[in-house]
Amino acid sequence: MIKAKQSEYLLQCKPQLKQLIDILKNDFEYVSVLATDVTGTSYSVNQKTTSVNQFSDSERGFVVRVYKNGGYSEYSFNKIEDVNRLAEEIRTALNAQSEVLNGIRKLRTPLLEEEEVTREFAGDVSEEFYDPDNEAILAKLKRLSDKGASYPDIVNCGASYSMQLVSKLFLSEKKDMIQSWGVSFTSCFMLAFKDGQTQFNHVGATGWCGSEIIDEQFAKLDEAYKDLMDMFGAPNIPPGEYEVICSPEATGLIAHEAFGHGVEMDMFVKNRAIAREHMGDKLASTITNMYDGADGVKQTASYFFDDEGTLAHKTQIIKDGYLVSGICDALSAARLGVQPTGNGRRESFERKVYTRMTNTYFGSQANTLEEMIKSVDYGFLVDGMDSGMEDPKHWGIQCVLSRAKEIKDGKLTGKVFVPVVLTGYVPDLLSNISMVGTDVVLNGNGHCGKGYKEWVIVSDGGPYLKTKVRLG
Repeated sequence: MIKAKQSEYLLQCKPQLKQLIDILKNDFEYVSVLATDVTGTSYSVNQKTTSVNQFSDSERGFVVRVYKNGGYSEYSFNKIEDVNRLAEEIRTALNAQSEVLNGIRKLRTPLLEEEEVTREFAGDVSEEFYDPDNEAILAKLKRLSDKGASYPDIVNCGASYSMQLVSKLFLSEKKDMIQSWGVSFTSCFMLAFKDGQTQFNHVGATGWCGSEIIDEQFAKLDEAYKDLMDMFGAPNIPPGEYEVICSPEATGLIAHEAFGHGVEMDMFVKNRAIAREHMGDKLASTITNMYDGADGVKQTASYFFDDEGTLAHKTQIIKDGYLVSGICDALSAARLGVQPTGNGRRESFERKVYTRMTNTYFGSQANTLEEMIKSVDYGFLVDGMDSGMEDPKHWGIQCVLSRAKEIKDGKLTGKVFVPVVLTGYVPDLLSNISMVGTDVVLNGNGHCGKGYKEWVIVSDGGPYLKTKVRLG
């Protein structure tokens, strides 16, 4: 592993961006620039095709944020030629924008108070991020695809790998920060056809690592294939409330949907989240702890500072059952009179900042999976994330999981039910948590939207945990 290199492009642009700020600060009370340079490569192999493409989130560009007349305005661009001409374009556009907003603005935002920070951050990355051996990576994926396809009744097996290098520069009158890091994503799916039915299963992993993450997937295929075969002919689960053990994948889905979106504090500003009314309240069992943050773990949503120049945090959302904090971008924090938590994120330099989750997860306790299974008279072990949604205004939750494995008299029976819909009232689900496992596992093979848009990479997870909830 080596330290990630700072973007040469951003470093070359830095003097011009500083000059731009010096010009614009004559017209505006606050000026900042976020510059981004994101590159990457995606590899995909299945039994029919092979492809190598640019990573989907690749981008290069800039966004200026200014403050005037009690509010903020922004202007994005993707090239710098003549700084004076660019400054005039930005000044004209943002002054016009400010005048329009000043006539209709009902919600004014205080001027951000920034501390002076000059720092350079670099994560550890594999050398292959800068000199990838495409043929070697494709060969690994081909071996993984071939192994998955070798099982009986598998009609196709695909394996993919992506590597992403991120560099971001943040400049203002008080801040001069640059950061670089790299993350990897891999997954392998198996598609099976048997007795007129089609079923699907997958394995995967993510992290601050290189293509060695592909090698780790081979050992997972046997169990994934068994789970896939068990899904054929499996009945629907009888609706009802059950003792349920959640796998780390299911735990992560609950963390993301239950108290992830519901504590994004830009929703507090708009009175769209009931959590605002319950800060400090006991809403979960005393063994329940939950966190979010780009700091504290190294996963796909980790970084050193967010898209507003706030240093990364690790925020404890639930402490010993009590709701103690939300997560917040800088502008929402200013409106609410609280400190930002480093959760201001953009889909791209062309999109606005929202409060967004990063790595969201339940903390660990001391119970083993074996202890949890032995404690269940009748219930299920649920696994495999399909989808989820929540209602932050009323604390409803719905999670769709791939399968539920029956537990009877403290033992797995081998009977499987599919698919599984987990529903309920969030405080009830969290208050019913009675056992929590020892090992926290996070995965970030996906994007999260703000409503139906504004997609950013996130991760979620936790340990195995036992609760009581409605399945159907």
